[in-house]
Amino acid sequence: MRTKQDYVEPKRKWLSEGIPVFWKIVLLTGYTLLLLYWMFFGFGRSYHPEAPYRYNWVPFQTIIDFALLKVGSPLDMLINLLGNIGVFMPFGLLIPWIWPVEVRHFLIGFVCCIFVVEVIQMLSRRGTFDVDDIWLNTLGAWIGYMLWRGIQRIRYRR
Repeated sequence: MRTKQDYVEPKRKWLSEGIPVFWKIVLLTGYTLLLLYWMFFGFGRSYHPEAPYRYNWVPFQTIIDFALLKVGSPLDMLINLLGNIGVFMPFGLLIPWIWPVEVRHFLIGFVCCIFVVEVIQMLSRRGTFDVDDIWLNTLGAWIGYMLWRGIQRIRYRR
């Protein structure tokens, strides 16, 4: 006679197998390449060889300027603040889905990577190095990671 456990275990096994790692990596790589395109070529970005390097090292200056509408419109504020958070949430979902990683290791690696991208944006003169972008991008990745953990808790509670 079958027990309740006989019915639960195959379901958990199927859930743990899910999508092969190869396809998860393809998804992460595709999303990363799309995001890099947006960061260097999208939104009307162009190369200005004679332009000075643009940067902001003052924490929360850009966030406050957008929040108080000192620069841009309300739509610009939403795009800058929420966009910088939202577009990085998938990293917080995808990376721990592929590689089990503790939140502090995830965040350290993420901050290092986004720092490099911000420096390259400035040096290539296709954007601005902005410490606030690092804060907002990291917040987005952290939210994604916390969503991932919440999904895992719900999944394994059953």
